[in-house]
Amino acid sequence: MSLNATPASERIHIGIFGKRNAGKSSLINALTGQNLAIVSDVSGTTTDPVYKAMELLPLGPVVLIDTPGIDDEGELGKLRVKKSYQVLNKTDIVLLVCSAVEGITEEEQKLLKQIEKKQIPCILVMNKADLLEECQKGQQFKERAENAASKRGQKIPVLWVSAAKNLQIRELKEKIASGIEQKKPEYPLVEDLLEMGDFAVLVVPIDKAAPKGRLILPQQQTIRGVLEAGATAVVVRDDELCDTLQNLGKKPKLVITDSQVFGKVAKEIPSDVMLTSFSILFARYKGELEVQVRGAKALDHLKNGDKVLICEGCTHHRQCGDIGTEKLPNWIRKHTGQEIEFHFTSGTEFPMNLSEYRMIIHCGGCMLNEREMKYRIACAQDAGIPITNYGVAIAYMNGILKRSVEVFPEIWKTL
Repeated sequence: MSLNATPASERIHIGIFGKRNAGKSSLINALTGQNLAIVSDVSGTTTDPVYKAMELLPLGPVVLIDTPGIDDEGELGKLRVKKSYQVLNKTDIVLLVCSAVEGITEEEQKLLKQIEKKQIPCILVMNKADLLEECQKGQQFKERAENAASKRGQKIPVLWVSAAKNLQIRELKEKIASGIEQKKPEYPLVEDLLEMGDFAVLVVPIDKAAPKGRLILPQQQTIRGVLEAGATAVVVRDDELCDTLQNLGKKPKLVITDSQVFGKVAKEIPSDVMLTSFSILFARYKGELEVQVRGAKALDHLKNGDKVLICEGCTHHRQCGDIGTEKLPNWIRKHTGQEIEFHFTSGTEFPMNLSEYRMIIHCGGCMLNEREMKYRIACAQDAGIPITNYGVAIAYMNGILKRSVEVFPEIWKTL
């Protein structure tokens, strides 16, 4: 994909953390060579995490995340600090910005413990090094960095920089690039399911909930994946599926459908044609599909009064017939015959305490990066709460779950 077309969820997330006035925003401007972030001597200029999608050479497309100060004060300040810590869940590499004059303080040590706990690559950036006369002699940058790392016992690289004077910024970029292991996802989105010359039919309902004038991100990415495999993508509305299958001239290798018409599509395609959904594809792509397949079985054990958490990774204007807040709850009530209490979250919100819920149903996570999606699944597992996925849950309630994951031999054999 081109720079402008690369989704945020596919970019490397670089989180910039530190105390107020440590120079986080100045560092972003120095790294990018642009005045992207507001710089002020007033403490607490950044009050919410700010996301900036851009290209940072030699890495390529990235998201820089400017966070509020981890030493903020007062009730509102505590909320801002909490937001900063939440950003760790999606961060691929941390730049912890400290004042070279003050050194590492208690707040930064506390954050370092969380970074180590979450096993996130980190670079300690000692900013404002130009204020230390001995640091202006070039070679001593390296010596002081090595001494600081040795004395504090940190297993992380340390760089002494000056965002204001543009000192050691090029070296920091190189250190960022070398500090990130750019591994590919365990499974591609769809490329390994198709071969050159195959047909893949994508079923895309166009209803009042569909965005005007465009396809949603999972549909766009899946089409690109089909093309990468050298296959042909045929995109149809659900009410045109039967006619399209007759007119193709040969059976498609795979049919991928929007989850909300899963049951209807399953009845219309031949049993020897593989079937799955966009949501299930993304569950495998982001990881832990097997966990979410097992989690769907909890639908058969829900009782009156149980609480179910329904999560979406994006925020959008909810209309009548919304799949997350209306269709899924209605299907679950019908399936269970029980009166269930539903709670909803969207975007970056995800409860820290999951103990009140009987199960969690999550969207495909196309707007979340792999690290954050796996973090949410791990939170559910740690709390002993079954977690599943929109598409998996809908397939299960329609009695077609096994068919919908037969395309993934590593999964369906475990059912």
